[in-house]
Amino acid sequence: QVQLVESGGGLVQAGGSLRLSCAASTRTFNRYYMGWFRQAPGKEREFVAGIAWLGISYYADSVKGRFTISRDNAKNTVYLQMSSLKPEDTAIYYCAAGDSGSSEYTYWGQGTQVTVSS
Repeated sequence: QVQLVESGGGLVQAGGSLRLSCAASTRTFNRYYMGWFRQAPGKEREFVAGIAWLGISYYADSVKGRFTISRDNAKNTVYLQMSSLKPEDTAIYYCAAGDSGSSEYTYWGQGTQVTVSS
């Protein structure tokens, strides 16, 4: 079992920045690929960004050039740096982890609210 705890959400004006953090409780953090998802009111959950244990990252088109995912394997933590935020980025952001031997994200955090005001 892997427990994920997100932090760093909040209220920010359009054009501003926030950094989300996700701490994982596992001794084998390196074996997991990590991701961020978000769910806006009335919408389905969508992929935002992902990162493999070696640091290869990938992004949804809607956030490319504005968001950066990174991980610190020594601290068992993954980050999402969000810049040039837009009101449409408002959502609950979830951290997720998937075992390197699986094609699915298996573990999920409780989520952190990000609200971008216009």
